[in-house]
Amino acid sequence: MKLFPSQRVNREQTILSRTQSAEGLQLLGDFHPLLVGSVEGLLSLSAAAALVRQPMVSSLEALAIFLAAYRSEILLPLELPTICRAYHHARHNQSRELVVLDREVSGQPLLRDLASASRRVGQSQLRRLRPLRDDRLVQRYIQAVDQEEAQGWHTLVYGLTLALYSLPLRQGLMNYARKTFSGFVHAAAPSLNLSEHDCRQLLDVASADLPRRLEPMLAGESISGK
Repeated sequence: MKLFPSQRVNREQTILSRTQSAEGLQLLGDFHPLLVGSVEGLLSLSAAAALVRQPMVSSLEALAIFLAAYRSEILLPLELPTICRAYHHARHNQSRELVVLDREVSGQPLLRDLASASRRVGQSQLRRLRPLRDDRLVQRYIQAVDQEEAQGWHTLVYGLTLALYSLPLRQGLMNYARKTFSGFVHAAAPSLNLSEHDCRQLLDVASADLPRRLEPMLAGESISGK
């Protein structure tokens, strides 16, 4: 079937959009900042537990308590709002504000023990974005990291990636939360002899009301994006 020029352009744009979205989703799937055994070999589960003042995870119940603590002390108040703000700055081509946000994250005491892991993951992802020469915001942020004016936190790079590939913010936040919980659960599974049912149940409980908890963040993004 012969396509008219306008149909051909629309089809090419659709294919390009799908390709970019697939590439973006692939990048997001690589964000596992707290998994030992990943490419980076970063933060152990015991270190993460100490971060939120929890004892060694030695049982299914202790793992559930740890997940709840991490969620309430780090994920919801720190990580997800940072992703939202980075997404907003990237959407509006605000490279200066992105660097300012990077410095704000550097000043959060609770994340100091996570700093090395976060920078390694974020900077690893930035290297994969480096070939995007035509994207000025990406290149300015990379330059700021190269010149040590910014750290390249994984949460900022995650939000930047969501905006860069036009991926939905809600989906991206849920993906980040689920991947983080999944990383912790599957890191503990062998030593605790957890079944797949146990793992799924832990993930479901940890994620149960996340959609509701995301609404204030998404509403703030909607207002700021007007």
